[in-house]
Amino acid sequence: MGSLKKDFKFKLIKNFLSEGERILLKNYTNMFHLHNINDFDLSEASESSDTAKYSDLTMESLMLSKTGRVEKESGLKLIPTYSYWRCYSNDSDLKNHKDRPSCEVSISCQIDSDGTDWPIKVDGTDVHMENGDALLYLGIELEHSRDPFEGDYHIQTFLHYVDKEGPHKEYAIDKRPIYGVKK
Repeated sequence: MGSLKKDFKFKLIKNFLSEGERILLKNYTNMFHLHNINDFDLSEASESSDTAKYSDLTMESLMLSKTGRVEKESGLKLIPTYSYWRCYSNDSDLKNHKDRPSCEVSISCQIDSDGTDWPIKVDGTDVHMENGDALLYLGIELEHSRDPFEGDYHIQTFLHYVDKEGPHKEYAIDKRPIYGVKK
């Protein structure tokens, strides 16, 4: 898979979002969460009050606009697959897992939080992020998780890609006809 595998397993990218992007996305996700009546993440926790959105138009646009930056940081030519964002609430967690093939190269970006430190564990290492930071990692190779969240809210977006020359390139656009639609 090229230089990404050789050089590192995961990488923290400080200030992945500009301050303007972060404020825009913070306002957008907060408003969406406050008005949400349909998009609760019931797959993660049966009684979750977390808002979660696959293929959100705003996040799909972010994913496309950040492709060049992710290519530069990874050293790979990438094809965007899909985006997903989630507003986590108190006691949310992330079970230890590896991702599906559409997440060969992933970005987990912290948009906003109440200030409660909530590291993501990647390959056994705690990675601490601040608002606007992102973690670049090999989602299908590395186990990752989070302990139960002790704060009030934490907003994260996930931007997923496949290596244009890799074994998972058939997952381009997450096998959808166009960006911004559900499967």
